[in-house]
Amino acid sequence: MVNTAYASCSDLVAALRQRSVSALELFEAAVVRIEQLDPALNAVVVRDFERARTTALAADRALAAGDRRPLLGVPITVKESFNVAGLPTSWGLPDHRDWQPRADAVAVARLKAAGAVVLGKTNVPYALSDWQSANEIYGRTTNPWNFECTPGGSSGGGAAALAAGLAALELGSDLAGSLRAPAHFCGIFSHRPSFGLISTRGHTPPVVEGAWPFDLAVIGPMARCAADLKLAFELLVNENALRSPTAPSLRSLRGARILVLDHHPLQPTARAICAALDQLAGRLSAVGAIVSCSSSVRPDLALASTLFFQLLKSNHRHPLLMRFLAKAPAVLDVFKQLAAATETLLPDDSTAEPPDWPALKKTRNELEAQWRTVFEKWDVVLCPPMSTLAFHHNDTPPERRTIEIDQKAYRYFDQIAWPSVAIVPGLPATVAPIGSDESGLPIGVQIIGPPHGDRTTIAVAALIEGEFGGFVPPPRYC
Repeated sequence: MVNTAYASCSDLVAALRQRSVSALELFEAAVVRIEQLDPALNAVVVRDFERARTTALAADRALAAGDRRPLLGVPITVKESFNVAGLPTSWGLPDHRDWQPRADAVAVARLKAAGAVVLGKTNVPYALSDWQSANEIYGRTTNPWNFECTPGGSSGGGAAALAAGLAALELGSDLAGSLRAPAHFCGIFSHRPSFGLISTRGHTPPVVEGAWPFDLAVIGPMARCAADLKLAFELLVNENALRSPTAPSLRSLRGARILVLDHHPLQPTARAICAALDQLAGRLSAVGAIVSCSSSVRPDLALASTLFFQLLKSNHRHPLLMRFLAKAPAVLDVFKQLAAATETLLPDDSTAEPPDWPALKKTRNELEAQWRTVFEKWDVVLCPPMSTLAFHHNDTPPERRTIEIDQKAYRYFDQIAWPSVAIVPGLPATVAPIGSDESGLPIGVQIIGPPHGDRTTIAVAALIEGEFGGFVPPPRYC
């Protein structure tokens, strides 16, 4: 039997089709690994092994009959916040620990239709509102690289599961870095798609039906290699989207026009992250890419963070969302905490009350125009996913937390700076591992592309992976 713990989806599919391994064997190997390794991680917190076994057996019958679906027999996990019929969806909210949806989320249904075997669901923070993954229902998830550190949030359980080799693929979501921070902290790949490309229906708070009524939150895949990220993205893309993703604009790093941004005006970035990004820039130049850390056209990063705060404040008063909150009032904490977080980034003399919608829309259009100008000159922009590496677990109330950057304390929620860069203009952002610090903690890069340039950012992640290496298993799990 092939070594399946860290095999890619494509390798697993090839092995399944060649009959060198069965779907049942993959399932059983995954269960053994979860039962042996997950007690220290607490990543796969909702397990669906009985139904997964039945699905694996059905996959073997389908494979024998010549079925060639792209994920047939591949074991995966999904974030706890996605609706899966027959399993609880709580979002970490204690009052809803037993709530079960009537149907699968659209994205979950798509992966199941492609033949995936869903092993269970992975941990999240309370109401998906932290860069850690801990809640009263399921407890705390640890980082496979250092159990004293967070794997990130809110898709932290999935990132930990992938890094530890517990599943081949994960489905996550991202409002304020929830896909990108965990990928960076755990040394894996993730993709935040352009808004509107992947349906969010079925990824809503407990007892709520439908999809999010605003365009700050998206869902996307997490994986251990860029090829699996691409595979999952293509399966998840909504064929009825108003605009389809464009073809990848880059086939090689040679001649690629790459702008590197390692300084954010609202928060420092850890020296280790800047050093890794600088080293990557040098490597890219050495293989023929056109790389610069300065440009006559640059997006206003401070404006992106400020506008994110203002949109967040306004969105929680959206009539449709107010109806959602009436059914699940605890979810209002998500908006209050994130709004309070980004408010700390604003100038002291700024108003806490956002401008009206026409003014917000005008400013947002101006920011989007800035980015269009950037991408007339540059193919992609590289920047940090977060200002820090994986940090130690912190149970201090969020409003009193601090985060240490190079031995200096900063307000915890100021970390919204780098995640906010791609959110407001609705740009695709792929995170890929590029190295580690002296203690061994992973470091990732955020690859931002033009509107609907999702295939380009994923392609660049694949090129970087192929040229310089990608995911490396944590030493204790090799």
